[in-house]
Amino acid sequence: MVLGGVLPDTTLVNVLVVLVTTGFIWIGSGLLEDSAEQLSAYYGLPAVVQGSIVVAIGSSFPELASVVFTALGETFDMGVGAIVGSAIFNILVIPALAGIAADGELETNRAIVYKEAQFYMIAVSALVVTLALAVIYVPAANGPELAGTLTRPLAMIPLLLYGLYLFIQWQDVGDHDAPDAPSSISAGREWGRLAISLLIILVAVEQLVGSVESLSTTFGIPEFLAGVTIVAAATSLPDTLVSVRAARDGRGLTSLGNVLGSNTFDLLVAIPIGVLIVGTATFDFAVAVPMLGVLTLATVLLFSFLRTDLELTSVESYVLLIAYALFVSWVVAETVGLTNLIKGA
Repeated sequence: MVLGGVLPDTTLVNVLVVLVTTGFIWIGSGLLEDSAEQLSAYYGLPAVVQGSIVVAIGSSFPELASVVFTALGETFDMGVGAIVGSAIFNILVIPALAGIAADGELETNRAIVYKEAQFYMIAVSALVVTLALAVIYVPAANGPELAGTLTRPLAMIPLLLYGLYLFIQWQDVGDHDAPDAPSSISAGREWGRLAISLLIILVAVEQLVGSVESLSTTFGIPEFLAGVTIVAAATSLPDTLVSVRAARDGRGLTSLGNVLGSNTFDLLVAIPIGVLIVGTATFDFAVAVPMLGVLTLATVLLFSFLRTDLELTSVESYVLLIAYALFVSWVVAETVGLTNLIKGA
């Protein structure tokens, strides 16, 4: 239902709503970035922690909202698709655009490569294990052969792992010798701006998800694949904006920390939060795992590039973009029936 029934539920209107809400997500992300940077400076957070926690959680709010709304609307496959698709977009496209936008090579360090990237790989594995446990111990009564049901106890597994991630980051903050907070920053005002930005993003994502659901029904696009492409790209706008601006300003650590921290939050928090809210959520393991396999390959590719000389070159950035183009081409081929590698789609 578009805008609560105010507008007609037609293809043209839904396309326009997708475009307009994407613009509002972009506006909200700009406010979010500014307030998050000011709060990080006020509290004296290291660049890596700023990118992987403060900015990452804020810019991941669209993905969290999409999971909650799809779970409430009983289209959880679209929500999971949005998370996985957004993660693939974040891993391949955002570092590539940041590397191209940077003045010279996009520099990284060992903390990004050996802490953030490797912990993110653990996050991917933890999600796969959680989904597998759901299929083994809580199979869906009615549905595909490999359909499982995520329950609240199972959702706690990735959430507990994210708690470990926060503990590690907290230790880094304790070891960081931060400069004095600028006197011009008002913490109360910045927290208010942050809340307004999240509200804008929340409303925009709610309308975006509803329009994408209508479009996927109209054109016969499976919910998971619609989430992987349309919803994923739109909800990744805040991450894109934050990382590209940070790279352009010479803050490569914040840029890459945002990408990896955002993906870690999406996998370990966004999906479990949706399950905790609605109680249970059914998914098709045969659809989810191939996409998670692609995400694993994309992560290995980015990890390899970041480790070589601890920088991301322009050539490597374009390779990442080509890899994402190949992924989108495969998704389109699956949708129109040219390939049939995703058995549950």
